[in-house]
Amino acid sequence: MQLAKLITPKKIKTLHGKKWTFVVLILTAVSPVFSQDNSPYSRYGIGDIVPSTNIVNRGMAGVSAGYIDHMAINFNNPASYSSFQAYREKKSKKLSSGRAVLDLGLNFENRTLKEPSVAQKFTTSNALFSYVQVGVPLKQNWGLSFGLRPVSRISYKIIRNEVLKDPTTGLPIENASTLFEGDGGSYLASIGTGFSLFRREKKGLEEKLSIGFNGGYLFGEKDYSTRRVLINDTVEYYKTNYETRTNYGNLYFNAGVQYRLPLTEKMMLTLGAYGNWAQKLNGSQDRLRETYVYDDNLGNVRLDSVSDLRDLKGKVELPSSYTVGFMLQKFAVPNKEGGWMLGIDFNKQNWDNYRFYGQSDSVQNKWELRVGAQISPVPKRNYFSNIAYRFGFITGPDYVKVGKKLPQFGGSFGLGLPIGISRQAPNQVTFINMAFEYMKRGNDDNILRENLFRFSLGFSLSDIWFVKRKYD
Repeated sequence: MQLAKLITPKKIKTLHGKKWTFVVLILTAVSPVFSQDNSPYSRYGIGDIVPSTNIVNRGMAGVSAGYIDHMAINFNNPASYSSFQAYREKKSKKLSSGRAVLDLGLNFENRTLKEPSVAQKFTTSNALFSYVQVGVPLKQNWGLSFGLRPVSRISYKIIRNEVLKDPTTGLPIENASTLFEGDGGSYLASIGTGFSLFRREKKGLEEKLSIGFNGGYLFGEKDYSTRRVLINDTVEYYKTNYETRTNYGNLYFNAGVQYRLPLTEKMMLTLGAYGNWAQKLNGSQDRLRETYVYDDNLGNVRLDSVSDLRDLKGKVELPSSYTVGFMLQKFAVPNKEGGWMLGIDFNKQNWDNYRFYGQSDSVQNKWELRVGAQISPVPKRNYFSNIAYRFGFITGPDYVKVGKKLPQFGGSFGLGLPIGISRQAPNQVTFINMAFEYMKRGNDDNILRENLFRFSLGFSLSDIWFVKRKYD
């Protein structure tokens, strides 16, 4: 199978808004800014699984089970929502003010494909919307978050040129060219809450146990087509199209837990776990089998419909998964000591249970080991001393299995860049987060080797979202 340099740009969808408080409504309609992608492995399962963490965590290889940050939203583990900043009145449990966070991200990817037996490489690039998330404290140790993010992406276009042979004699009879094309992906619109079951002060820090839940709507589309042309100098054959389009969606849930344990006055250990149970999505499918001709003005024009079935109902069964891990954190002391974080996550996904309209696919159970760290220099007036530096490593087989297992590993580097506070808006705090990831998928034993470089850019904006009025 030879890769074809045929790439279809994605549609560009945009909305325009006037105030940053409505950015959530704006970005929920954003699709790829530009896309020239060709990922043949996205043919299987629900497509290529896109990064499921925010930009901060990606700089640390996606470590997120025990991660908590007031300036970034850890939407993987909803138990972290209990740590949104909230302030209460003295000698009262009433909330006097709270700090809301708007967290959004973009991806810029460069993908290189190579067949082991062919010297030529094939490279594509794209820019994609990554996520938009809002977090607000409802009370002290109780928070709410909502947003939208992609879950998977399908994008491939491949041409295979071959000689058809007589099954009896084995002699060549016709030349054929087949175009395999796929498009689609899935998104999750979610809302969740997290709160503390108990908390107490220990070693000058807060010890607490928190749980959280996310609920939302997972929806997506798979559009697969196979177009074949028989090439003959004397006889003209009609072109054929074998296409299946499926839309699916349903409610989706996951849950998480975190336990924060102070070890010393400057060090905290956070244990975390999150996961989801198996989900069944409702599908609606169109199956088209036709002959067609190509017209320069009209494009592909149907000649005859061999079969045209519409709105076939079925189920898309997604597997359960879980992640467990920890985050060890040493807090920085201004002008005295720097701080650091070190975390490890283990993730397991049971893709053997995946079914698409009752059919299994070339997928397997998947596991991942993620190791990540963050270093914060001694905080001083120097700008570079206030930057957070992040590192990470990830390994584990991909969930796609075509013939042999598809090994996958990679590394990451990230930066957290604070933006100065203006006099006009003293309560607004902004961070620009960057993550650089390099991933390798497959080796010479696989059909294709794939190298992926991803640059992710995130913006974390925080402001006091209300202040209780006081009267003299």
